[in-house]
Amino acid sequence: MIELVNISKRYKNGVMALSNINLKIEKGEFVFLVGPSGAGKSTIVKMLLKEVAPTQGRIIIDNEDITYIHRRKVPLVRRKTGVVFQDFRLLPNKTVYENVAFAMEIVEASPKEIRRQVPMMLSMVGLSKKAKAYPEQLSGGEQQRVSIARAIVNNPPILIADEPTGNLDPDTSWEIMKLLRQINRRGTTVVMATHAKDIVDLMQQRVIALENGLVVRDEKKGGYGYEN
Repeated sequence: MIELVNISKRYKNGVMALSNINLKIEKGEFVFLVGPSGAGKSTIVKMLLKEVAPTQGRIIIDNEDITYIHRRKVPLVRRKTGVVFQDFRLLPNKTVYENVAFAMEIVEASPKEIRRQVPMMLSMVGLSKKAKAYPEQLSGGEQQRVSIARAIVNNPPILIADEPTGNLDPDTSWEIMKLLRQINRRGTTVVMATHAKDIVDLMQQRVIALENGLVVRDEKKGGYGYEN
């Protein structure tokens, strides 16, 4: 599903963000990326989203080498990947329904498909009654639920969550994690970068730990392994 082969990344300022990384994430896995700030987690996320290119190595997603594909093909690659961010990134001038529908409009889904799919997603994340609300009228947890609905509305095989609980209180964070676990159980591969020690320790999923651009630990049912 996702494979990083001998991946290294040196930024123009000389910082070596990743050094000879080899990872394979199978279809349907739930994987935590952990490690101190600057360890390389964000660089991996950006590479999977085709926001940065590796200095060397190959990135393979769904049996396709996406390392050096033409810029015109990048949107096609991104359709395979839903993304949830720490800061939600909702469009403030659009309602909850319109925010989720917008993700389908971008991929030119038909109005009929949008009318069918968006209510299903809002129901799944428990926001059917908030369809006409605007982001500023929602709590942080509700905003994150909208961003999750938007990320999965096109049924991508991969969901990348970049610190999705970073701006939420503990109780709300657990609600978001239950939702991500539910999405994973439907068959979606979930890769989550996080500093949330309690969540990682309790969920006991695969943990890939990075330090100074190196994979220092890869455990099937791992814990966080760092003191916050």
